[in-house]
Amino acid sequence: MDGVTLIDHPLIKHKLTIMRKKQTPSPLFRALLREISLLMGYEVTRHLPLENVDIETPITAMSAPKLAGRKMCIFSILRAGEGLAQGLLDLIPGARVGHVGLYRDPKDLKAVEYYFKAPTHLDQRFSLVVDPMLATGNSAIAALTRIKKAGAKEITFLCLLAAPEGLKALRAAHPDVHIFTAAIDEKLNEKSYIVPGLGDAGDRIFGTL
Repeated sequence: MDGVTLIDHPLIKHKLTIMRKKQTPSPLFRALLREISLLMGYEVTRHLPLENVDIETPITAMSAPKLAGRKMCIFSILRAGEGLAQGLLDLIPGARVGHVGLYRDPKDLKAVEYYFKAPTHLDQRFSLVVDPMLATGNSAIAALTRIKKAGAKEITFLCLLAAPEGLKALRAAHPDVHIFTAAIDEKLNEKSYIVPGLGDAGDRIFGTL
């Protein structure tokens, strides 16, 4: 699908298989999600701009590359997004962090916002929006709309699993936002859960089953 990158590294596939197992306990689930976020983070940030600076090594002076511009922003869609965001912060500890609090209305499945906090100068930052599951796409669409309203211009969306329905909806609503995912599953069931999926990511991360 145009605008979608599938990161299918063997280590990611292996770790994701363990996460899918219903017997996998929350501590291991969290650890694997953190590890996968690091692996995916390398691909997502491959395009970050660089600039050369003058430094001195123990041997000699040289011109060496470093990240250019303002520090990027990682937006976590609460609460499950925290599982991905924490791993990405291990990779990019200097990143700013924003939060979008959303819950899914059980009647119409629409996303309802209850919290939003973002760093300044979003128009000058690369914003990476994270949520493990892209199911209907309603939460991701609402979050991206809110983040754009706050001033963000360059935005990428990162998820662990995606349903075809969610990908289609998100691409239609925000065609300028590139999507990275580790797996595209079969479909949504009648309760809008991803099939085969891995269950509710938030519950499995925080042990609230």
